[in-house]
Amino acid sequence: MKRVVCVVMLWAGWSSILSPSLHGEPWPRFRGPNGSGISQPAAIPTTWTARDYRWQVELPGIGWSSPVVSGDRLFVTSADDEDAKQTLRCLRASDGGTIWQREFASATHPMHRFNCYASATPVLDDERVYMSWANPGQHVVVALDQDRGNEIWRRDLGPFASEHGFGASAMLFGDLLVVPRDQDTDSSVVALDRRTGRTRWQRRRNDDRAAFATPCIYQPEGGRAQLILSSSAHGITSLDPATGEVHWELPLFQNRVVGSPLVAAGLIFASAGTGGIGRQMYAIRPGDPDRGTEAEVAYEIQGSLPYVPIPVAHDDLIFLWFDKGVVTCLEAATGALVWRERVGGDYFGSPVRVGDRLYCISRTGEVVVLAASREFKELGRVDLGEPSNSTPAVADGVMYLRTASHLMAIGG
Repeated sequence: MKRVVCVVMLWAGWSSILSPSLHGEPWPRFRGPNGSGISQPAAIPTTWTARDYRWQVELPGIGWSSPVVSGDRLFVTSADDEDAKQTLRCLRASDGGTIWQREFASATHPMHRFNCYASATPVLDDERVYMSWANPGQHVVVALDQDRGNEIWRRDLGPFASEHGFGASAMLFGDLLVVPRDQDTDSSVVALDRRTGRTRWQRRRNDDRAAFATPCIYQPEGGRAQLILSSSAHGITSLDPATGEVHWELPLFQNRVVGSPLVAAGLIFASAGTGGIGRQMYAIRPGDPDRGTEAEVAYEIQGSLPYVPIPVAHDDLIFLWFDKGVVTCLEAATGALVWRERVGGDYFGSPVRVGDRLYCISRTGEVVVLAASREFKELGRVDLGEPSNSTPAVADGVMYLRTASHLMAIGG
């Protein structure tokens, strides 16, 4: 009975995180609700100039993290290249004005030349913002209240070992903050009580190359929610998000995992790669521990595979944005090729879908806009004027675009 009550309470909290808040349509975590990268249709243009922005602001330091939004509050991180000092800024989404700003000391360390000290995206519930950063000596998670930025709790989860630095973002499930720690040594995934920061469960993980994937939730119809993780050491894993118990696992990858798993069309899409390109990608049919069904590979995807960018779905289609500027449209259920076209550029940011349009920012800061349809159609290109490795956020009909040191709002 206690387990049933606990699961019901967790699901109630999870439902509130998935559903729009009283303020409208939020974008509370990396790539929005459940990491889908999907927004409702909105009046966001396909081409624009600097005069069309609602506002633009300069950020302290640089960062590749994405903004998160709830109501009239927007949160974004950045860091100082000289001393790795972390900055979390809360802005008014309506005009870009600063509500508050907090700074946290960190330590410089070696990392991949394309990474930076602020690459993990914060996550929001109705009252707090949760931020994380890591270096070889510590992995810090801090909770602050959204109104004034007062620190509520802080945890140091221990050293973080990765030759490429840090990057995976945390996610919320009910009253748990799930923090992935797939690293070179001492890997785990930790679930913290979001109110107190206390460890509720911790699952030891095998060690291999550090992974940078942010988890997501697979919710089978009539079944228990599954926490989905991806790493080279384990492949694709399903855990009970309430307890950390392993449901199933498919150890498919021989390469590093950077992009996050995506749930679409009842399948889980995940990829791995090396040398800046994707080498493996699978569509997984999830298992169901309640029904005794095993997870299996629905199909393997070949050719121009994404390594860092995460796919996005629309109706019965899924769109893959290859790091080297090739976009592929597949039938999500079968993997049948619909079209594959070159758009050019290099990409670390992931596409988002707004209604029937796809938006993705290249590493040079060019936004490429495509139709999310069975027919390839380029709708527009916009130069943001500065490099970007970030993914857009969309909330209440406005798109927020982050470059290395600037943030801008368009549409609405």
